[in-house]
Amino acid sequence: MVKVLVGNRLPEEGGPANPDASPLTNPFGVDFDSSGNLIIVELEGGRVHRLDTNGHLTKFAGDGSRTYTGDGGPAANATFNAMHNLAIAKSDDIYIADSWNNCIRKIDAKTGIITTFAGTGESGFSGDGGPSDEATFTYVMCITFSPDERYLDIADINNHRVRRIDMATNIVTTIAGNGEKGVPTDGAIAMESPLVDPRAVTSDEEGNVYILERGGHALRVVSPDGRIRTIAGTGKQGFHDGPAMQAMFGAPKHLCRGPEGVLFIADDQNQAIRKYDPHSQTVTTILGRGHGDPDIRLKNPHGVTFANDRLYVVDMGHDRILTVE
Repeated sequence: MVKVLVGNRLPEEGGPANPDASPLTNPFGVDFDSSGNLIIVELEGGRVHRLDTNGHLTKFAGDGSRTYTGDGGPAANATFNAMHNLAIAKSDDIYIADSWNNCIRKIDAKTGIITTFAGTGESGFSGDGGPSDEATFTYVMCITFSPDERYLDIADINNHRVRRIDMATNIVTTIAGNGEKGVPTDGAIAMESPLVDPRAVTSDEEGNVYILERGGHALRVVSPDGRIRTIAGTGKQGFHDGPAMQAMFGAPKHLCRGPEGVLFIADDQNQAIRKYDPHSQTVTTILGRGHGDPDIRLKNPHGVTFANDRLYVVDMGHDRILTVE
């Protein structure tokens, strides 16, 4: 069952002929705090919203401008530049991928104060082995905590690397990518291999790190021994379900883990949500292009988050959040 959580069904989906304007502008990522509030970040809108458990939506950071202000003060006064997603810690501290500002911002749950947690605001590649706030990145796209929150993983897309911050020490390291653009060889050492354009990253309890490549049209994994291999996608843009290594994607943008180790993928140009099953090693389409709810029409879906026994889909092009049960 598909429900619209924020926004509207389109008229062609059975919605009203003249739907109310959505309160969101290009939402890109969502995550939950421990109280069940849904936190939403916008790319173009430049705002951070909270949808509480009663369905009330309020803005609590960002004014829509593409700037970089507010550090050291209340998050309500902060501004951002093209946020791509966020990750909320068990402490309810909110970490935001402030992409075009080349950094990760942190909103402290106890004080509401915002600071820059990683990055200097300047683009570049530096700082491995040192503290996160002295490192440089080039377009921080998506960030995700490891299941135990020991690490915060970062898709540092224009550096062609996946980097990691140890949350106990704040030390930055690279775990995949050598800075060159290219398709990695299966079985090669991940840190010595090229990457096409790592767009999103997530990990599992066994220490596997999954990397989604937008222009690479592929899903890859770095195993605990530090070696990388492709597990889904031919590398060519297209749309095809079936055996994972024969599957085709269209500039996939984001991924998340679901039950039993499955991965959900926001397949942007295919206007679809795909599922990779590691047990059957297959890719299927669960929403969009007539799948799932046949009435639903996705437009550039970006974020996917699994929580509360359901999948949350950020249908960016229609300024809405959907749930799939």
